[in-house]
Amino acid sequence: MSSTVERQDGGVAILTMSLEASRNTFNPENFQPLVRQIESLMEDPSCRAVILTGSGRFFSAGGPIDEFAEAIDDGTIGKMVSEMTNSLHSLILKIRASETVFIAAINGAAAGGGLGLALSADYRICSEQAKIAAAFFGLGASPDGGTTWLLPRLVGSQISKKFFFNNEVWTAKEALEFGAVDEVTSSEGLLECSIKTAKDWGKWSKNSRRSTKQLLDASTSTFFETQLEFERALMVSSSQSPDFAEGVSAFIEKRDPKFSEE
Repeated sequence: MSSTVERQDGGVAILTMSLEASRNTFNPENFQPLVRQIESLMEDPSCRAVILTGSGRFFSAGGPIDEFAEAIDDGTIGKMVSEMTNSLHSLILKIRASETVFIAAINGAAAGGGLGLALSADYRICSEQAKIAAAFFGLGASPDGGTTWLLPRLVGSQISKKFFFNNEVWTAKEALEFGAVDEVTSSEGLLECSIKTAKDWGKWSKNSRRSTKQLLDASTSTFFETQLEFERALMVSSSQSPDFAEGVSAFIEKRDPKFSEE
């Protein structure tokens, strides 16, 4: 099973991704069951808040690099990336518009689309061991998962630009200082802190929760849905480039990529 659900008092549900789902979140065999579980919780009127967390060293490690390599070889990489981003972006839009409060309990590394999943939550709590990374540039890819819309709203445009262009990895402390996460706690206290916030934020009326989330997102000049479609198109395009093939090969071979100069 890709994830498990544990119910708590106060209308709180803890959704924990398995070790395999945390390590390889966007493999369809892992991601589609996760999507169905999240959607089921959002449709349950007794569930007021969802805590999303991972297992082991990862919260969500992003795309399946080995499968990218296979898809590049057989010429299906564009189709694969298009389907993957469509599924992720559809889920993120639902999370952002839902009356359900989402807490990301970031237990370990959140990278690529996994970072987008964490940023889409209403509140983010990191364990002291957690790290966040974009990881797109190392693959010669274009960012997706809503990261180019969500991160600047939290930390500002220039800090976001440096995060992407320097291919930075932020510790939990750095993520807190920049404003990408709201709280840092011990690994042992991660779920306890998350449950407290989930209960505090989930206690309000569904109308207040839903309308406030939607109004805050609609207050920018570029609507999120438009930005996600732009991300998807550019990610699909970049995934079919020689540089993406080189980035994937370099990642698998544990070497620095040699991107084209053209």
